[in-house]
Amino acid sequence: MSATRHRDLRTGRSVWHARRLPPVARNVLRRDTSADVIVVGAGISGAMVADALSDAGLDVLIVDRRPPVSGSTPASTALVQYEIDTPLTHLTRGIGLDRAQRVWRRSKLALDALRERIQHLGIDADVIDRSSLYLDGSLLDPDALREEGAARRRAGFEVIDLSPREVAAQFGIARRHGLLGYGSLAADPRRLAAGFLNAALARGARLMTPVEITAVESYRSGVRATTAQGPTLHVRELVFATGYELPKGVPRAGHTIASTYAFATRAQPRRLWPSRSFIWEASEPYLYLRVGPEGRIICGGEDEPFADADQRDALLPHKTAMLEEKLRRLLPGVDARADYAWCGSFGASETGTPSIGPVPRMPHCHAVLGYGGNGITFSALAAQMLRSQITGGGDPDSDLFSFRRS
Repeated sequence: MSATRHRDLRTGRSVWHARRLPPVARNVLRRDTSADVIVVGAGISGAMVADALSDAGLDVLIVDRRPPVSGSTPASTALVQYEIDTPLTHLTRGIGLDRAQRVWRRSKLALDALRERIQHLGIDADVIDRSSLYLDGSLLDPDALREEGAARRRAGFEVIDLSPREVAAQFGIARRHGLLGYGSLAADPRRLAAGFLNAALARGARLMTPVEITAVESYRSGVRATTAQGPTLHVRELVFATGYELPKGVPRAGHTIASTYAFATRAQPRRLWPSRSFIWEASEPYLYLRVGPEGRIICGGEDEPFADADQRDALLPHKTAMLEEKLRRLLPGVDARADYAWCGSFGASETGTPSIGPVPRMPHCHAVLGYGGNGITFSALAAQMLRSQITGGGDPDSDLFSFRRS
């Protein structure tokens, strides 16, 4: 029996698999082991958390039932943005103006800190700054999109309203209003995760796979984790960074697992829009695209509200064809044929915000549910918050993302 729910997280070959992953040293768990903190999960969230906690001087043990960076991370399209899935105007109606603005501002702060951290560590993951074009759609019509821009400016964000003429001139997209923002990041998610893991390992953190956590017992003095491999792990603190495999005992109200689809075209650098901005729609389901390796267009969307892997995978050819047609209609001048296609599970929340922090009724246990379209940004946010919480400093925005928030 496992302490987390097993899921078949992805199918197909993503464009990131075309590049060799930097080696990440790992060991086999052979005996009972102790540490200050155990991080369960060696994907992008676990990697960033391990980097932050090891940088704080803690003895960190990372475990995963899979090889490192082989769960849902390779399925990411890695549009690393501060803009969350839920428009600021919609989030304000749900949780109030002050809290909505704080969520958006903290997301921007986390993204800026991530950019600086990558630079400091010298991680080579094709990281590059991008602007972000948000198009009107079924979620926000042109008037609502202008209202969204005004709300973001009042909150302190730099955004520009673009008329259909300006969108057509700058991006080759006809008859759409746009909202242009700045400060997003494009990256290779596999290499980014490997870079953070290697930074933690260089400070003495240990990575052990395969390790299956079958039970977690928490006490006032710490945590005891039982493994399927036999040895027991004794730690002061435990962090679940298991992505979309929900840990048992972690509240999941308001969070769901769904299915998403993506593809990458052949390399076509001469057909791309000049700025190579991210492009996404204010629609449900929405279309999003970015430029990937070698000038390929990476396009995704067509989400479905189910998590069954067989059902998800059966739709891959159909969903790929639908995405190709949507890309063809949006940008008639590009080659919209898929060269790579993949699908995977992802998490969503009612507000588009993550849940991060102590697990109720499980002392010394913490969890990261970085659900929504901002998974990598939320992973960076989790690393910041958990470092502060575990080392005793606390975090001023804990109330926004706590499992106990209403």
